[in-house]
Amino acid sequence: MMSSNAERGTRSGPLAGMRVIELGSTVAGPFCARLMADFGADVIKVEQPEGDAVRSMGSRRNGHSLYAASILRNKRLVSIDMREEEGRALARRLCAGADIIVENFRPGTLERWGLGYDDLKVENPGLILVRISGFGQTGPYSDRGGYGVVGEAVSGLREITGDPDRPPPRVATSLTDYITGLYAAFGAMMAVIDRQKTGKGQVIDACLYESAFSFMEPHVPAYQQLGIVAKRAGSRLPGNTPNSIYPTLDGRFIVIAAASDPVFIRLATAVGRPELADDPRFKTAIARARNEDECDRLVSDWTATLPVAEIEERLLEAKVPASRIFTMEDIFSDPQFQDRDMLVNITDPYLGEVTLPGLVPKLSENPGHIWRAGGELGEDTEAVLKDELRLSADDIEKLFRNRTVRGSGPVVGEMEKNDKTRQNGLTK
Repeated sequence: MMSSNAERGTRSGPLAGMRVIELGSTVAGPFCARLMADFGADVIKVEQPEGDAVRSMGSRRNGHSLYAASILRNKRLVSIDMREEEGRALARRLCAGADIIVENFRPGTLERWGLGYDDLKVENPGLILVRISGFGQTGPYSDRGGYGVVGEAVSGLREITGDPDRPPPRVATSLTDYITGLYAAFGAMMAVIDRQKTGKGQVIDACLYESAFSFMEPHVPAYQQLGIVAKRAGSRLPGNTPNSIYPTLDGRFIVIAAASDPVFIRLATAVGRPELADDPRFKTAIARARNEDECDRLVSDWTATLPVAEIEERLLEAKVPASRIFTMEDIFSDPQFQDRDMLVNITDPYLGEVTLPGLVPKLSENPGHIWRAGGELGEDTEAVLKDELRLSADDIEKLFRNRTVRGSGPVVGEMEKNDKTRQNGLTK
């Protein structure tokens, strides 16, 4: 595992020098901004006083969110109550100096707060506003709230997930939120390139249902041309055989992808049945797709006689793409993950040494790095108000007392000490 104990606050990568304000919450928005932070952008995350919902998701240790430790990494964390005008004024000042804003409120929310693009671009004409929503900023569904699973349902992606004789399950992660965050970050980078040419910013409109729908690519023309309604196919990839999971002697499962003709010939040899490559039912990819039940049965009959490690060894030697289904335990002991720095150890003041997933993709010249895990709610509020907005100590203390902002630090600590002194004085 790579150990990245860089000095807190040190940023490197191709986006170094770029300022991003994250107003989003939960997964899609924070993941989008996290990608930018990983590659050097100075991301200031603005949370409401109750904290981002992602802090209540996933596992916890000693009261600290392990999910937040990763998805909020490399960011400065401030807490501002944007439901109040005083808080919105602070957010507006932060946005005035931003290159990019990432938000995933319900469409219309920023406009009601006076933080819409038309408002913000007056002071900042080069601003890029990344908007993530369930159904987009326009259209008859635009005012609907949306989560990733809802986007999957509308997109048709959920309908083709799982076994045909069971209800459509979900992937045990926020899949569509991550897909949408990727598209949103990609859109932001295209807008940055366009701004270099024109000097103008623009709005990126990324939404959950469209991002999920984009993965339905092969099924769209198949319906329009042939009337085929895509359905659940279990572990198979329809029209691509053999390409599925197969049981092993030791109770594991192995993925084998040998649908192309040259690879199937190698697979047939590896299973000790080279004659299958000349069988009319299996000789071509189209023929194998027509006879997928029989083809998969033959492969399963072979894998069921051997432990997964031996199958992997044989298929690796035969140059047939295959792998056991990895568990997290497998991942932590796997040399490929370690060599590629996909398990990164960070020293965190709350969690000690915490392992986070590494950076993707790998850049050869200016790769970025992870310099801090996601911290506690508002831990950078005081520093950002002082260093970025140039507020005085008195103004900052007033904001904390009014509960417009939340955080920790010298001002908060002094306020708590003074409050305790006053309380003791009243009780004497």
